[in-house]
Amino acid sequence: MSQSKDNVTLAPADGKLGVLIPGMGAVTTTFIAGVEAVKRGIALPIGSLTQMATIRLGKRTEGRSPKIRDFVPLASLDQLVFGGWDIFEENMLEAARHAGVLDASLLEQVKEPLAALRPMKAVFDQDYVRRLHGPHVKEGGSKMDKAEALMEDIRAFQSANGVSRTVMIWCGSTEVYHTASAVHQTLKDFEAGLAKSDPDISPSQIYAYAALKMGVPYANGAPHLTVDAPALIELARDRNIPIAGKDFKTGQTFMKTLVAPGLKSRMLGVHGWFSTNILGNRDGEVLDDPGSFKSKEETKLSALEQILQPDLYPELYKDVYHKVRINYYPPRGDAKEGWDNIDIFGWLGYPMQIKIDFLCRDSILAAPLVLDLVLFLDLAQRAGMRGVQEWLSFYFKAPMTAPGLYPEHDIFIQLMKLKNTLRWMRGEDLITHLGLEYYD
Repeated sequence: MSQSKDNVTLAPADGKLGVLIPGMGAVTTTFIAGVEAVKRGIALPIGSLTQMATIRLGKRTEGRSPKIRDFVPLASLDQLVFGGWDIFEENMLEAARHAGVLDASLLEQVKEPLAALRPMKAVFDQDYVRRLHGPHVKEGGSKMDKAEALMEDIRAFQSANGVSRTVMIWCGSTEVYHTASAVHQTLKDFEAGLAKSDPDISPSQIYAYAALKMGVPYANGAPHLTVDAPALIELARDRNIPIAGKDFKTGQTFMKTLVAPGLKSRMLGVHGWFSTNILGNRDGEVLDDPGSFKSKEETKLSALEQILQPDLYPELYKDVYHKVRINYYPPRGDAKEGWDNIDIFGWLGYPMQIKIDFLCRDSILAAPLVLDLVLFLDLAQRAGMRGVQEWLSFYFKAPMTAPGLYPEHDIFIQLMKLKNTLRWMRGEDLITHLGLEYYD
């Protein structure tokens, strides 16, 4: 039975939810192993809004703050079925051991489902990820042939696992930077480009096209151009499919979207913001290539300018010097270090400094974002929402928006938008935090 309030109909989360992932390395194995550990009561889903966060309903005096998962009909962890593609053919247990994120003792407790999960052959193009060389790839044929092969993979996965619905989320490597060209402007142009293997069409775009043609919502967890291309936005809207992206907001940019809104809220100026990172996982190796780094640099740089709004506050932020560096340092593995030096100024222009040293774990921060995006995209589709899901900006470094809109990067505004969207879905009053009614 569908649930309906305020003209929003939410279809129930019945049956299995298929989760298809291009790129089954550190992030994916950490995500899947984590879900299996939580299901077994071994660990808590820390970092996941869908599993741990509450949502306030009505006035503060009402005392209504259910868990999000009890408020909207989300798929449960027991309903998730995993599959995906990778250029390496090792199973998920081997891949998790190779990634080196999770302890051997934890992996031992979830080894059966991980060992049983093997990736399908990937669509791969060396021109888009120059530092990786993998043998487990689809050979021959046009890019349209590869898209058709992916659609057949999706059909086979759905049939073999008896899933009711499917979501796809990109957790693969960062492709080289490129912008939308003529082939990306309309769906007709894009499909013609696939047929003639246009070099401007990347592997991630082939995955997104295949997903959308199969009615599968798609999220891009990396910073390169994929579903933010006009042709794929058009396809998503035509097929009534939700899409979201791009680039998981995990380490250093997460800190920026926490600190920068605070500085602006107090009208404190910023002279410069220097950010550097060291990491040694496969992501670090890929980002050692200037083309892939350019994709990451664009999303890392964009957040600060959008938050500080130098056009509105030129005296405070007009000439901020913002530099971002990523350094591949193999000894660190997945334990990334993000270091920020922020030169600020206050009353009468007097200078001050902030230093942040974030010793984080990239995949540990990303895994709960993958879970939330999978469950929320499925919810969006069951709510009849299509195209760009701006309410999921909370999870991304470079959130997608409608044409002509600037993206909202302030994480606190993003969270308010997300929770208000959930309230709207269930016909609850949106919360403005005005609060004057308590003093009448």
